Amino acid sequence: MNKERLGAFIGARRKERNMTQKDLAARLHVTDKAVSKWERGVSQS
Repeated sequence: MNKERLGAFIGARRKERNMTQKDLAARLHVTDKAVSKWERGVSQS
């Protein structure tokens, strides 16, 4: 799976659960900036 498809998948699942990027970041113990990068396909780590 490429970065863009993975990012779209993460974003879609997050939105299905009515979560903000900040909500998801808090649950995963990462920053909201990291979640944003994942969803934009900029980074996977």
